[in-house]
Amino acid sequence: MDQPQQDRPQRDQPRQDPSYCPAPAAPAGRVPGPPYADCLECGRPTEYGVATPGVVLCPVCEWQDAQRTACSG
Repeated sequence: MDQPQQDRPQRDQPRQDPSYCPAPAAPAGRVPGPPYADCLECGRPTEYGVATPGVVLCPVCEWQDAQRTACSG
């Protein structure tokens, strides 16, 4: 007997997840002591460790970057 079309597994269809985008990366944590990474904008020490992935900015440059992106429309 042939199964109805609705009961068959859909092999040709991609698996649909509720979220299209992958989960965001965990935010970088501040480290209690040296070695600190240098800011990519000004070169001052940051509050993040040397092994922190991604763009690492000092508190002043982080604030300025947040101000720039908040005002862009």
